[in-house]
Amino acid sequence: MRNLLTREPGGTQIGEEIRRALLHGGEVPARTELLLMLAARSAFVDEVVRPALDRGDVVISDRYELSSFAYQGYGRGIPIDEVRRANAFATGGLKPDLTILLDVDPQEGAARRQRAGATADRIERAGAQFHGEVARAYRLLSESEPGIERVAGDAAQDAVHARILDVVRERFPETFAVAQG
Repeated sequence: MRNLLTREPGGTQIGEEIRRALLHGGEVPARTELLLMLAARSAFVDEVVRPALDRGDVVISDRYELSSFAYQGYGRGIPIDEVRRANAFATGGLKPDLTILLDVDPQEGAARRQRAGATADRIERAGAQFHGEVARAYRLLSESEPGIERVAGDAAQDAVHARILDVVRERFPETFAVAQG
């Protein structure tokens, strides 16, 4: 068994091309944004996730379906039931065993990106109101969706990392046991 680290959208050739268009291209209508995200996710599941799971690997992804529910559903105003149905089709119903939600105030997230010298992408430039709605959506979803662990992301990086490891070890002790010695 190995651990596979990947990201979404991306992780495949078509996924990376879609990522560039979504994050660095011009304006994209909301439904088109959703469909492009889901096209990338479909390729990601078919080409990366399912083969890895079939080998017995652990897949860790930066983003998956919860992001579409928050960004395209709540943030862009697409009815959440439509987002869920389209996502289920794109993923063939594949659900994560665990989603870790790093809860960071949107203004703090923007400040961190600025301090790091990162250039804002198309979605990051959507404005404070949009990102406030997305943050509220993530919190709401973390209370209603199964398998989500919310971790406060405003602590020091080492403390956040330690909390994530604790969550993973608690949820999957057979896979992520703490070494004794």
